[in-house]
Amino acid sequence: MAKPVQIEVWNPNGKYRVVSTKPMPGTRWINLLIEQDCRVEICTEKKTILSVEDIVALIGDKCDGVIGQLTEDWGEVLFSALSRAGGKAFSNMAVGYNNVDVNAANKYGIAVGNTPGVLTETTAELAASLSLAAARRIVEADEFMRAGRYDGWLPNLFVGNLLKGQTVEGFKMNLIYFDLYQSTRLEKFVTAYGEFLKANGEVPVTWRRASSMDEVLREADVISLHPVLDKTTFHLVNKESLKAMKKDAILINCSRGPVIDEAALVEHLKENPMFRVGLDVFEDEPYMKPGLADMKNAIIVPHIASASKWTREGMATLAALNVLGKIKQYPVWADPNRVEPFLDENAPPPAASPSIVNAKALGI
Repeated sequence: MAKPVQIEVWNPNGKYRVVSTKPMPGTRWINLLIEQDCRVEICTEKKTILSVEDIVALIGDKCDGVIGQLTEDWGEVLFSALSRAGGKAFSNMAVGYNNVDVNAANKYGIAVGNTPGVLTETTAELAASLSLAAARRIVEADEFMRAGRYDGWLPNLFVGNLLKGQTVEGFKMNLIYFDLYQSTRLEKFVTAYGEFLKANGEVPVTWRRASSMDEVLREADVISLHPVLDKTTFHLVNKESLKAMKKDAILINCSRGPVIDEAALVEHLKENPMFRVGLDVFEDEPYMKPGLADMKNAIIVPHIASASKWTREGMATLAALNVLGKIKQYPVWADPNRVEPFLDENAPPPAASPSIVNAKALGI
């Protein structure tokens, strides 16, 4: 029998039991569930990642729905446990769901939710931040200063790359790619920014779509990766593709770690000191491949692309409403990227599940 896990309970007499495997930012998501007669149980175990056994213990004998995290292995064992407990809904607090066996969820008739539409701008901001920090060697310079090694200005001290006029490429078509580079939005941005540049006597920025990945690798000065992780994107960036890039290119990854062959990347960074990388995610997360932490030409941050207060609270709200929507038999929202109606704190959210990835398979 699984060891009991520590929980915090809200609205203990609620009709529906909803479990969250982690405390999540904000309280609106809790209040929205309570208002609909849910008993909310939040796991407070001092573990970064819960085991399958821990989550089975959380689910217990009766559970209507679970809000889980991308670090958890949601497969046959957990979905069968949730089904036995009478549950019909699970939602990842993430836009990606490579940690979820959707076929297993379909087998047990469990709706799988995710949280698109709320991460786009925040992730784009971190990608831009990593690009600039890598180009201008901000982390190296910061460490240099803190070590008390600065004796005065030198012509060659921390010379980096000027991004003005460089070619920035986003690869792989998904929502973040579309938001950053889809022609309709990009055209509006380029037009507006072009007018600003012209007004200041500068040459307007231009854009075009690359015809292939080879073209991106060969021509880009900055490559920002934003694909979903599946078998077609596993090690999308590998030894061969790294060799195809410019020797002083900047590579950014804010998607999923296994998109890059991290061992190959470490060797490439060693051999090409002018090549720089900004990583928010890692192949064997939470661990890094040997040698990566020693690379001065790598900026590494702990999976914080979505870590703005508004975004994380919004993700919690959307995940809770996915579970609530299935419990209350609401329809599925038509456009999972149009999330503003669910996040407006001055109005009740629509009576709908914001995003159910297997809605078609379940006929909902």
